[in-house]
Amino acid sequence: MTTMDVVVLSLGGSVLVKDEDPSAYLSELAQALAEVSSNAKLYIVTGGGRIARFYIRAGRALGAAEQSLDLMGIDTTRLNARLVITAMKGHACPEPPRDYEEAVRAGMSYPVVVMGGVAPGVTTDAVSARLAERVGATRLVNATSVDGAYTSDPKKDVCAKRIPRMSHAELVKLVSGTAKGAGPTTVFDPVGAEVLARCRIPLTIVDGRSVKNLKLALEGKDCVGTAVSS
Repeated sequence: MTTMDVVVLSLGGSVLVKDEDPSAYLSELAQALAEVSSNAKLYIVTGGGRIARFYIRAGRALGAAEQSLDLMGIDTTRLNARLVITAMKGHACPEPPRDYEEAVRAGMSYPVVVMGGVAPGVTTDAVSARLAERVGATRLVNATSVDGAYTSDPKKDVCAKRIPRMSHAELVKLVSGTAKGAGPTTVFDPVGAEVLARCRIPLTIVDGRSVKNLKLALEGKDCVGTAVSS
């Protein structure tokens, strides 16, 4: 008997809600995810994106504590999870799990499990990494708004170069010292990077807006992005 791959996808909110009507993208994505799930157990963790940052920014301006801002972000990630579940049309667990153990139990009954954040102070990238550790994932794919890890922020530095391959240690070094607090934006969460390094779980960072390329990454095939391994 062939052992089924277990794949975790960290699906950035910036990818999910990149415009006012993401329905066409979500339909295309859902079809690809359903196809991947025919050969792999698929766990998806959705980010909050610009909608979460809107609430966090407004809440911070009103004097909310960081923990309250985090809770606003978590609620938004769970709304995004419900959006993906709706697009999956019965292929996914109908309710987003609220913690790792719920996700594991859901995975026993459904081919696709979609969840958001779990606790204040933990980004969805870190949730993805910890979930990957918990379920013994074959690989983790980070679908973000850039096509991989770069030598510097490509949105700010025209000389930035994409890094096709790197080690876990190199990724940890690259993301160390990045912004903390509610609503940070970085290629991958530093805590999550350390978890993957410890567990030696391969990571692929891709531009999630290209569904075809994202599907290749989820299937463990050659794709455009950054491959991270030990």
